Amino acid sequence: MGEGKTEIVQHHTKAIAFVRSLDTIREDQWRTEIGKGKWTVAEVIGHLIPWDEFVLHKRIPYLFTDGKLPKGPDANTINAKSALKAREQDKKVMIDEFILVRSALLSAIDEIPNSRWEEALVIGETRLNLFEYFNGLVKHDIHHFEQVKGVLQE
Repeated sequence: MGEGKTEIVQHHTKAIAFVRSLDTIREDQWRTEIGKGKWTVAEVIGHLIPWDEFVLHKRIPYLFTDGKLPKGPDANTINAKSALKAREQDKKVMIDEFILVRSALLSAIDEIPNSRWEEALVIGETRLNLFEYFNGLVKHDIHHFEQVKGVLQE
């Protein structure tokens, strides 16, 4: 397995374990803002689910075709919808949904042949390879997981 692919697969495996570990936090911690006037832990985790679904269904299947990539969703709309859902959804249900969707994403990534990881992709105006694309998503995860860890350590 290519080095970049290994790194991405390991990240998603750890991400699943991290979110699974949130099952043990108290409900008040789950509903705690990560900063004054910011999202709660629930909303942070909840907003990752629709983005995983987008990558799984609207990016990976199109990456190596000649077809045009489907347009990305409006970030503000998708984030607002997912935050609202997170406020109403049970913690265990949301954690299970995250794990289910992220596991499917992990499997899809794992199935991408090693030989494709260095190929150039064009997404919108951006030219990058598969590792760079997925690594951008990894950095997004890490940013949010650090926020969650920070508030839970207080």
